[in-house]
Amino acid sequence: MGKTITSTARPSLISDFKEITKIRLSVSVVFSSLAGYLLGVETVNYQTLVLLALGGYFMVGASNAFNQIIEKDLDALMKRTKNRPIPSGRMSVSTAFVIACVFTILGIAILYVINPKTAMFGAISIFLYTCAYTPLKTKTPLAVFVGAIPGAIPFMLGWVAATNDFGIEPGTLFAIQFFWQFPHFWAIGWFLFDDYKKGGFFMLPTGKQDKGTAVQTIMYTVWTILVSIVPVFGFTGRLCLTPVSAIVVFLLGLGMLYYAIQLYKKMTVVAARQLMLASVSYITLLQIVYVLDKFLR
Repeated sequence: MGKTITSTARPSLISDFKEITKIRLSVSVVFSSLAGYLLGVETVNYQTLVLLALGGYFMVGASNAFNQIIEKDLDALMKRTKNRPIPSGRMSVSTAFVIACVFTILGIAILYVINPKTAMFGAISIFLYTCAYTPLKTKTPLAVFVGAIPGAIPFMLGWVAATNDFGIEPGTLFAIQFFWQFPHFWAIGWFLFDDYKKGGFFMLPTGKQDKGTAVQTIMYTVWTILVSIVPVFGFTGRLCLTPVSAIVVFLLGLGMLYYAIQLYKKMTVVAARQLMLASVSYITLLQIVYVLDKFLR
């Protein structure tokens, strides 16, 4: 008995808090939001930047805490997630629920201070992630389509925070991150296929690691690339892209497409992992290129 307690109690309270709110994922979401803000703003307001970063973190933290409460029994079945705070018994459901509720209130309140529209999209994101995406994961591969909506909100959220307006510009930012989610999620679904299967999760479009899934991954990668260069044609309002930056983004996209094609050719876990890493690099570099393009123009 003593041994069990020692082994499960090893992670600290701070590391459990980081785990329940998925701090690494939160940081990537905050990065997207701040990139969207810099693209939309006329003059940078550092107070708004800080509020957006905090609100974004609380928003994602809340979604993840609710997610881990709902999936606690399934998480216990999977190697990747069985040592999370709730299934391992280090954190009670009630503690996690308090964290989730406090984070929801703080996230929406902070985003509301920026402007009401930002708070509204933040609330929609938490609701869809928790009440639609999470329950659907064990029912249908269409869960990825639903999950792509809250997943695509952060980039757009930054623009709305900067302008208090939703139009073609944040719509385009939303579309970029929406289409990008598919090759990203399906790559993860592929290399974690066996583990997801233990938890009863259906993440791949065909439900299998097959050519059908690989073909759809390529297709959505192409859509991502096309949507990403749309601003160069000048019909996305204030969201513009110079030809040089559009070429850079296009070449980055070809890099991701290369790994999507490799997955089709090799059909291996290694190829799927490489595509996942390429997809993360792509969206991060795209956001950097977009912001630099605006400020160096």
